[in-house]
Amino acid sequence: MIPSGGGLFEVLAGDTLVYSKKAEGRHAEEGEVLNLFSEAIGLEPAPRA
Repeated sequence: MIPSGGGLFEVLAGDTLVYSKKAEGRHAEEGEVLNLFSEAIGLEPAPRA
């Protein structure tokens, strides 16, 4: 994790941008970032209970 300021929230997998609050113009929904990250690194998302 790399801290930042100004409300910037970005998630990277290596050099790949997985999620950007600024680009999307909204907060991520529950489980969205985890699913996108899992997909980016080639893992199946865990089923939710």
